[in-house]
Amino acid sequence: MVSQNVVVSDANTGIITVSNSSVFTPSAQKPPTAPGYISVSKKKLLKNLELSGAQSQRLNSWVDSMRASSPTHLQSLPSLSSEDELNSWLKRHPSALDMFERIIEASRGKQIVMFLDYDGTLSPIVSDPDRAFISSKMRRTVKKLAKCFPTSIVTGRCIDKVYSFVKLAELYYAGSHGMDIKGPTKGFSRYNKDKPSVLYQPAGDFLPMIDEVFKQLVEKTKSTPGAKVENNKFCLSVHFRCVDEKKWSELALKVRSVVKNYPTLKLSQGRKVFEIRPMIKWDKGKALEFLLESLGFENSNDVFPIYIGDDRTDEDAFKLLQERGQGFGILVSKFPKDTSASYSLQDPPEVMDFLRRLVEWKQIQQ
Repeated sequence: MVSQNVVVSDANTGIITVSNSSVFTPSAQKPPTAPGYISVSKKKLLKNLELSGAQSQRLNSWVDSMRASSPTHLQSLPSLSSEDELNSWLKRHPSALDMFERIIEASRGKQIVMFLDYDGTLSPIVSDPDRAFISSKMRRTVKKLAKCFPTSIVTGRCIDKVYSFVKLAELYYAGSHGMDIKGPTKGFSRYNKDKPSVLYQPAGDFLPMIDEVFKQLVEKTKSTPGAKVENNKFCLSVHFRCVDEKKWSELALKVRSVVKNYPTLKLSQGRKVFEIRPMIKWDKGKALEFLLESLGFENSNDVFPIYIGDDRTDEDAFKLLQERGQGFGILVSKFPKDTSASYSLQDPPEVMDFLRRLVEWKQIQQ
């Protein structure tokens, strides 16, 4: 069993650690079912692996998903480039800029709390994940936003990495898909001045395993040009944005060959990236819930959370907001996608416009 660790830093008492509650899902005690393996060369590779028809279908399904995560492939899909389908999708998920007044009206009398993904939301998606820099304009906008509302960045990155990009001490940071949560630096945020700093790490016991798998993945993928393995502390990312599409199947099989030996880890796929995470009951939605509780809004009807993100992992947060019946999720995408978000924005520049409008509205109210 793995225990959750909650560490609360208090200036008077030091650091207190509380642990015990189980975070394993019932299925986590046995090897996970593969979430869809990967498409491979029809004759040579499938024959060598002696895959059954059902297995090969799963492999093909996964590589199709890999292709669908690429904007260039999305543009080539007739069903997605259809103007009728796009218009239909926008009716279900209208622009948050167009619906700004409706969003504000829904928030009347409530405390807005902001949750922001990083890659693809505050910064553009780039070929080299180490160069996903936030613009100075976006940084200034987020800084102003944090003066108006409690603001968190919820990302798959490790906290140290995303903080090196953002460099704003007044924010809450939830790294590793919410498995590493840290509150604002003491004295930098008006929203935590009367509260102790918070550090929450529900997957702390997995650190040795994550480091071990990281080394294996680096060794296993070094022969695939363009592949990059990123250690996000409590989870791992294998980026294939710079990998030749002909090598995707080969890379995916390499990743799977490592992860399959660790039944308490799960493998999933995002936008041109494989994600390896501990199989625990924790995700970005749980992180959002924990942060709301840390801010004093547990079971409160006076809170209005707004979550903006572009990736599949953000769907857990969108679904949570739907279930709570509070606030809204906003998906960042230029293309129709299945989503639990209520509204949409096309790209980081539109995200910045939306955040600026929120700041301007709040400043008028003060």
